This record gives sequence, C-alpha cells and structure tokens, in this order.
Amino acid sequence: MRQSKYDDPTFFEKYSQMSRSQQGLEGAGEWPALQKLLPNFKGKRVLDLGCGYGWHCIYAMEQGALSATGVDLSEKMLAVARQKTAYPEVTYLHQSIEDIAFPPESFDIVLSSLALHYVESFEAVVQKIRTCLTADGVFIFSVEHPVFTAYGSQDWYYDADGNILHFPVDNYFYEGERQAIFLGETVRKYHKTLTTYLNGLLINGFELLHVVEPQPPVHMLSIEGMQDEMRRPMMLLVSAQKRTRI
Repeated sequence: MRQSKYDDPTFFEKYSQMSRSQQGLEGAGEWPALQKLLPNFKGKRVLDLGCGYGWHCIYAMEQGALSATGVDLSEKMLAVARQKTAYPEVTYLHQSIEDIAFPPESFDIVLSSLALHYVESFEAVVQKIRTCLTADGVFIFSVEHPVFTAYGSQDWYYDADGNILHFPVDNYFYEGERQAIFLGETVRKYHKTLTTYLNGLLINGFELLHVVEPQPPVHMLSIEGMQDEMRRPMMLLVSAQKRTRI
C-alpha cells in the first residue's frame, strides 16, 4: 500500500495550520478561479480524487449533488473529512488515486484538487477517469503548474540579503520524480509538462473546456508574500468533457 506524507504527524500538523485547512475553500487562493469552472452539481454523482479534508465533497452536496465520493490516501485527512461532513450521501474511501477501479459511468463529475502532482502517471489516471465518467461527464482538476514543479525545490533564488531574485525553471522536459520542500519538509512529487497534462486529456477521449493559470485574488494580495505570486504561475486549472467517441 502506498503511503501518504500527510500521515506524517509533523507534516500533518503544519498542514493543519494553513489557511486552506482552517478556512476551507475561502482560504484557498485558487478557489475563486476554480469555482468558475465547476458545472451545475444538482442531481449529479461526484467523485473527488485526493479529497483531503472533504471541502469539495461538502461543497458539491451544498450545491445539490445527489452523492459524493471522496478518495484519499491519508487516513488523517479522511478522519478530518468524516468529522466535518454532515451529509450521509458522502462516502470517503482510503485508497490511492492510482488504484481507483469504479464501474463504468459511475459518476457525472470528477474533481481533483492539488493531488495529481503526487501521481506518477497522469495518463493512466485519466484513462480510469474516462471509464467511470458518464457520457459528456466533466473532469475538473488543479495541479501545481509545470513551471513551479520543473526545478524541484519550489523555492525562489535569493540574494545575500535574502531578497528574491527570481524563480528557477530548469530540467523542464525531464519529467518524473522531484524532491520538493513544502512546509519545511521533503515531499515527493512528480513533474509533468503542460503538454503531458493537456495532450493526456486530448488523446484519451476528452475535449478541453477551460485552461486557467490563476492569479492571487485581489483580497489576498495584502497577505505577506502574495504579491510575489504574480511573478510566476504556481497552479494550473483545467476542465474537460468526456467525448462520446475517442
């Protein structure tokens, strides 16, 4: 069984202090842009891959979804999700994204928020998603931007006085494992190019609906360090629809 960094007590404690952990979707800088990409949830069956605290499952139910299924590899994340979720129509599964195997056309909408950069093969997951989506079903995901993941360290270059010089982008076309520093801890992630993400959808039976590189929302620009997020993209948002024919 694969293991999740989020089950490490030290890392999980640090993650729990983040604004997105304490404030939910409103504390996530990409949420205003992501929310605009979401389809009508009313009467729909929703799958959330890498559901974490369950915020998107809860949101889907609040918007009238018929049911929601959240999948996550972290027991600690799922424990919080179950505690926060009051809807009996929501099911949480302890499972890796790579190992999902739902029956054909089980879901109308598949979501994944900042989880697929932990997965080695994007295309293999997309193939499974296409199978479990209904005809014309929608897949919406956010990942760390390829510019952000390429070099690996995910930190700025600084001068001798600690001032930011620039953000390093190197080894862009060498996809694969990176040892990133996140919350002061070493975390394994997988760098993929923009081509891999977009063509991975196109050649596996999806048509692109939206591609967005979200900027920090205006109301967050006063937060320390947020102005610097305008200097390079940190995230990539994509929505796609299943084609009835490949």
